[in-house]
Amino acid sequence: MWNSPDTVMGGGRPVKVVNCPSQDLALSNHAFVNPADAAAFALDAMDHEQKGFVEISGNVLSVRPHDAVEPGGLALNAIQRRDAKASSGESIVVSKFIPPVSNFALTLLRVSVDFVTRAKAREEQIDAGEASKILQQRLAGQVFTVGQRASFEFRGSNFVFTVTETVPVGALEAKPALSMTRGLLTPETTFFFESGNTSIKVVNQKGANNVQLFKSKEVNFEKLGIGGLDAQFADIFRRAFASRVFPPSVVTRMGIQHVKGMLLFGPPGTGKTLIARQIGKMLNGQEPKVVNGPEVLNKYVGASEENIRKLFLDAENDQKSKGDESPLHIIIFDEIDAICKSRGSTKDGTGVHDTIVNQLLTKIDGVDALNNILLIGMTNRRDMLDEALLRPGRLEVQVEIGLPDEKGRQQILTIHTNKMRDNSFLDRNVDLPALAAMTKNFSGAELEGLTKSAASFALNRQISVDDLTKEIDEDNIKITMDDFLQALQEVKPAFGASADTLERYRLNGMLECGERHRHLKATCMTLVEQVRKSSKTPLLSCLLEGPSGSGKTALAATVGLESEFPFVKVLSAETMVGLSEVSKSNMISKVFDDAVKSPLSIVVLDDIERLLEYVAIGPRFSNLVLQTLLVLIKRTPPEGRKLLVVGTTSRSEVLESMDLAQAFNVNLNVPALKQDEIKQVMAGQNIFAPHDLDRAVAALDQEVPIKRLLMVLEMAAQGEEGEDADLIRQGAKKVDLNRFYDCLQQVFV
Repeated sequence: MWNSPDTVMGGGRPVKVVNCPSQDLALSNHAFVNPADAAAFALDAMDHEQKGFVEISGNVLSVRPHDAVEPGGLALNAIQRRDAKASSGESIVVSKFIPPVSNFALTLLRVSVDFVTRAKAREEQIDAGEASKILQQRLAGQVFTVGQRASFEFRGSNFVFTVTETVPVGALEAKPALSMTRGLLTPETTFFFESGNTSIKVVNQKGANNVQLFKSKEVNFEKLGIGGLDAQFADIFRRAFASRVFPPSVVTRMGIQHVKGMLLFGPPGTGKTLIARQIGKMLNGQEPKVVNGPEVLNKYVGASEENIRKLFLDAENDQKSKGDESPLHIIIFDEIDAICKSRGSTKDGTGVHDTIVNQLLTKIDGVDALNNILLIGMTNRRDMLDEALLRPGRLEVQVEIGLPDEKGRQQILTIHTNKMRDNSFLDRNVDLPALAAMTKNFSGAELEGLTKSAASFALNRQISVDDLTKEIDEDNIKITMDDFLQALQEVKPAFGASADTLERYRLNGMLECGERHRHLKATCMTLVEQVRKSSKTPLLSCLLEGPSGSGKTALAATVGLESEFPFVKVLSAETMVGLSEVSKSNMISKVFDDAVKSPLSIVVLDDIERLLEYVAIGPRFSNLVLQTLLVLIKRTPPEGRKLLVVGTTSRSEVLESMDLAQAFNVNLNVPALKQDEIKQVMAGQNIFAPHDLDRAVAALDQEVPIKRLLMVLEMAAQGEEGEDADLIRQGAKKVDLNRFYDCLQQVFV
């Protein structure tokens, strides 16, 4: 028996290494002993099909009895002797190996194939399906260890394979995944062949590609920290990874190539970098190479192009050695617009950007194009990229990572508050669905900032500024709904509607001025509803014209506030003081570009003649700004986006001569106030005594713009000695009629 007196200390047994009796036995990968020694290896001498296991130099070999082996000998083939570092006739010590009773069978055996001898270089092709069947039948029941080698014959040629990975049954379902370096080969074990020699080509590979591409059988976006991007991620998977799940033979028979590049574009903070980072974490194989665009640039001639070539070097080497079985190499370019600007657009005299683009195009889709790469580019400025980079075969998958919708915002808030909830820091009254409804046009980064701001309010309640050494009670830290509401006053979306800014354009609110102005506002709100609800009106433009001070800007601001559109932006000349024509044109264009990133947007062009730099003396105006407005006012938003453009002007005849008034779909006149409307406004202000009101109105015998009327009333309310106007509005005091007449004389000279 194994534990006979012939065994040595530690349970090993000395044996003499001898050559395998025949070539057929050598290819069986078994070790053989004389039947007289069978009992020592726990074998039946009469049953030549029975086998035991011994461990030699870290490898496990199955042992069978054979009459041709001399007593006391252990017959090994040349590969086995080489791995055991033993020569024929040499004595070695072997150990008995007992396989585990469970969790030892293999579902996948990944092997690297090479020639037994390299005396003559020759081209050979191994059909993976056929070779797998042969080896499953011949080697079933044997134990294989990572690093172990075995010889086999295929179509008259001798090969040797080296085990590179063993995947046990149930490894993919296990959480955490099972990890083994050896296992038992069964007839159901799948072989996955890799070429270890450039002269060997593996074809018809099946069964392992879909297992090995992704680390997990399922993709859970919430666990990956990705919220609100389900649809975009589904598009990315369909275009870039669906073909890679299938074996290379399927893709080859279909006559297609894998997608080699994708572009993620959209506003800042929407999750472009996050998606690229998580794609790298999801996949097995090579670690993604992450490159910030400006890092590629180098001051030395040719160095920038060399940096590009180095990024693809590992993929090239794998392509040469492994062919279609090469692992996927992911290269992530953050801010790709920094190095891949449209060729000819940079006038620096060096042409560096042009040559970088040329080098990148060659590597992606040149004569020696690689099929084992996936280039992921990210940018906020897709318009700056060279158009050749965006065609099919290069960055052909272009996915817009836009602002999340309400469902997406709730997912993102859930992700950022999960730890708070799990650790009992989040109060039960926090209503995430309500917060998602309040945070229109918030990006993912801004929602994260909102969560941090709310947490800061909760933490600040536990800190005493007077005594910072005071012990803090962690159990009392609770982030409440009020904390989030305070944070909403602090964190504003970059692509949102700023209520504070819009309120500044109507300091007096919307006063009741009569039926004409009520109808005017109702018409504007009807246009808002048309844009909101009509599927045939993605773009609508309205021009509010009338005398200076008639309330056009206040009406436009009111439309923006009461529409509750997530994006409202006012373009006025006061924000462009000192800018050149080109800068003004770029700023206007950027606002319109930002507007179409939101599902519902309003752009207010305030005082258009000032935007155009129009002056009557000359006359002079900016034709560049004019042409920009003419194009952008008529530009239809992308599908699923809607835009309302509201313009205001006091010189409608000027806009008509420039053909700009005709660019607006609707022209509305905002008139000055008539006497009955003046009386209504004055009565609403409650600053005159009843018997003085009619006399004050009678003093205004012409139409008056509401802004000038309010200015006169405010001047009169201050009094000659700077009396408190609030007392007058509260009814404790009334405006002296003579004082009103004096102010009227000063304003309406």
